[in-house]
Amino acid sequence: MARYKHIDTSPRFIAVDLERQLLPGTFEHALNHLVDHELDLSGFDARYRNDQTGASAWPPAMLLKVVLFAYSQGIVSSRGIERACTDHITFIALSGDSAPHYTTIAAFVSGVGDDIAKLFAQVLYLCDRQGLIGREMFAIDGVKLPANASKAKSGTRTDFERQATKLEAAAKHMLTRHRANDALPTEPGHDEKAQRRIARLQGDAAQLRHWLTANPEDRKGSKGSIRKSNRTDNQSAKMATSKGVIQGYTGVAAVDARHQIIVAAQAHGTGSEQELLLPVIQATESLRTDQTLVTADAGYHSEANIAALAEQQIPALVADTGMRKRDERFKEQDKYKALPDPLYDKAHPKKGARHYRPKDFTYDPEAGTCICPAGKSLYQNGANCIHNGYIAVKFQGALRDCVPCAQRDECLRTPEKTKTRQVCFFRGKADPTVLNASDRMKQAIDSERGRQLYGGRFATVEPVFGNLRHNKRLNRFTLRGRKKVDGQWKLFCLVHNIEKLAHHGFGQ
Repeated sequence: MARYKHIDTSPRFIAVDLERQLLPGTFEHALNHLVDHELDLSGFDARYRNDQTGASAWPPAMLLKVVLFAYSQGIVSSRGIERACTDHITFIALSGDSAPHYTTIAAFVSGVGDDIAKLFAQVLYLCDRQGLIGREMFAIDGVKLPANASKAKSGTRTDFERQATKLEAAAKHMLTRHRANDALPTEPGHDEKAQRRIARLQGDAAQLRHWLTANPEDRKGSKGSIRKSNRTDNQSAKMATSKGVIQGYTGVAAVDARHQIIVAAQAHGTGSEQELLLPVIQATESLRTDQTLVTADAGYHSEANIAALAEQQIPALVADTGMRKRDERFKEQDKYKALPDPLYDKAHPKKGARHYRPKDFTYDPEAGTCICPAGKSLYQNGANCIHNGYIAVKFQGALRDCVPCAQRDECLRTPEKTKTRQVCFFRGKADPTVLNASDRMKQAIDSERGRQLYGGRFATVEPVFGNLRHNKRLNRFTLRGRKKVDGQWKLFCLVHNIEKLAHHGFGQ
């Protein structure tokens, strides 16, 4: 029988050169060289006032190395980073065997703020110096991630006031019933349970009242509508995803096509991607050239965004929702779609229209007549009206028919204010030769050259999110507040860019 030497893996004390544990060509070696020799960390010095008195602080360079390396390994918890600094040889080498406390690590991550944006810009400069940024195409996309907030604590001020009133009423009712039963014999401990429940209801109501006092106004959306607030993290938002509705933030990234360097990274507390396009493009202004093409998917498409890009003369290809329907290559795509998974499909069924729409009216373009769902004829009050560049025929109901009609609630949105129904039928563009910004964008993206250029968007930006979400295990944000979440998102994007530097021999 073969004999082998015994391999002993029990704990022992070994003399180790910590610097030699960072092997050239690895992420940790590039990170160590970058922080020690390339980055300007003087911005962190302003946080401390211990030059004359007070205890010495942990160097920001060491904490930055430890946090970035932990994020590269998928370790986000500050307690997990603290354990790694005492057990893992690479963490020990990066930290100089210092083992900072988890509260120090947590405070550093939550307080990076504007300083991380300056470091992100410095790393971008190094990537550009290494020739990793091509400036041919910037692909923009985003990912919606859960926040460190409770979805159950979302609502408008009206919702919270109603909840507080219900809690106060329930506590008052229980207290009254409890006092009425004081003279009756009760089982041991029953009074204490009732008192604790009453105190809990009163405490929850007091928290709601305090929040309402501290937040006198509802959050406003991009178009002035009311956006639901959240009592845990009021800067996060409810967002619809393929796995249902989450309470979270949208992490947006602009990625260069040459080597997939993230040239801009921002986190926003909104699920509307349309309002995020222009801020991200503005953040890339220093890196873009006149020939840099900006691409984005249909979630960022709006007439206002396309018009703004055209006004600023920024080359762009932004898809619209009907792009694939116009592409012959996707005419049979429906037969390849999988059926929705009942375990994960949390989307609510589409609701039908609450009021009659133009398709519910019988319109005869040759005779120029229109019959409403109640069987009454509408009279024509405009045959060649121009509405948003389209020719329209307008009809309006008569007072003698609409006022006594039994279907007013189904026909009119505000039957108490509106007397008669108006309906409009479009016949095409007023001037087919006049194209708006969206029409010109559709022509550009439907051309053979446009399809070829836009086809590179998916291969540019999607692998970046795959690296961050799968390899780095970024499945949620652990901080609260947009500023802190934006700093954490930039830290992860910084890890991605440093990996690219390491793969191209930086620091060797």
